[in-house]
Amino acid sequence: MSKSRTWIGLIVIAAVVGAAFLILKLFKPGSNDEGETVVPNVAVHIGKITRATLHGLVTAYGTVEPERATAGRVPADAEVASPVAGVVAHIDCVEGQRVAKGDVLFRLDSRVADVASEKAKKALAFAEANFDRQKKLLPVEGTSKKSYLEAEQALAQARSEFAAAETDLALIRIQAPLAGTVVKINSEPGEAVELNTVLAKIIDLGRLVATVSVPSREAGLVKVGQPVRFETAEAEFGKVIYVGSQIDDKNDSLPVRISLPAGPAFHPGQFLSVQIVYEERRECLAVPEAAVILDPSGGGSIMLVEGEKAVRKPVKIGLREAGLVEVSGDGVKEGSSIVLEEAYSLPAETKIRILGK
Repeated sequence: MSKSRTWIGLIVIAAVVGAAFLILKLFKPGSNDEGETVVPNVAVHIGKITRATLHGLVTAYGTVEPERATAGRVPADAEVASPVAGVVAHIDCVEGQRVAKGDVLFRLDSRVADVASEKAKKALAFAEANFDRQKKLLPVEGTSKKSYLEAEQALAQARSEFAAAETDLALIRIQAPLAGTVVKINSEPGEAVELNTVLAKIIDLGRLVATVSVPSREAGLVKVGQPVRFETAEAEFGKVIYVGSQIDDKNDSLPVRISLPAGPAFHPGQFLSVQIVYEERRECLAVPEAAVILDPSGGGSIMLVEGEKAVRKPVKIGLREAGLVEVSGDGVKEGSSIVLEEAYSLPAETKIRILGK
């Protein structure tokens, strides 16, 4: 009885061991009956390696402002201040009005200045008449040399006082210091103003520039004369007209000024972003950004489609623009098929199934 049980136990154990061995052999990872590697069949989207013209771009942010003064050129804006104390009698401009240099914008109360001017005018006329009389009498000894000199001195004094009165009268007629647009008026009729009170601001809207801050790490790429793109699609290209020489330690950036095309696309004080074009490469090989697998060293790779397989190929990464990346390397050719979004999740070599084929 015990021998029979022993044999039965041995048979059961042998059966269990055999079954386990068969299961391990059938389901061993990475092998099948022929000893070949089991290759997954992954569904992927594919694209093509194309040729494109790509640009090296530096993105910067800043504001629109009037052009500053340069050698032989006045600034594009001015604050109109009162040259004398007085009371605003008339405002001869409105905000948004285009004015020429010399146009009268404000007139102060002129009653005191008018009286002084009229008094000086009459005094000058009297001094001129007296001097003429003394001048005629002197040759015939009808007057003394002293009286003649006194009349001459009085005439000079009257002329000086008349000129001063006329200047005071002119100062209450406040004129535009440059041609431009009145963008702001700060006073009202009847308001008392002091010397140098700012009454208005004028900007020549045809002479606007953008002042932007370029990060210090990219400052070496920016040069005077480089073209500049604007976020406003309809705007024409501008260009770099000034590159600062000192980094701002507050924001670690370099000031750069950019010319703006004339037109309604830009306004003083407007915030904007720009792209400074520091390089252009024509007909370079490019792939969509989704196809590039980046590595920590700064390099990258792509998955080339070879028959029914996708094979990882190392590439050198170049310029980036508008969703495209410049690539170069062995086996990288125009027209070759590449895996797109799924490239990151694929092994170095894998069997694939193309979606949408």
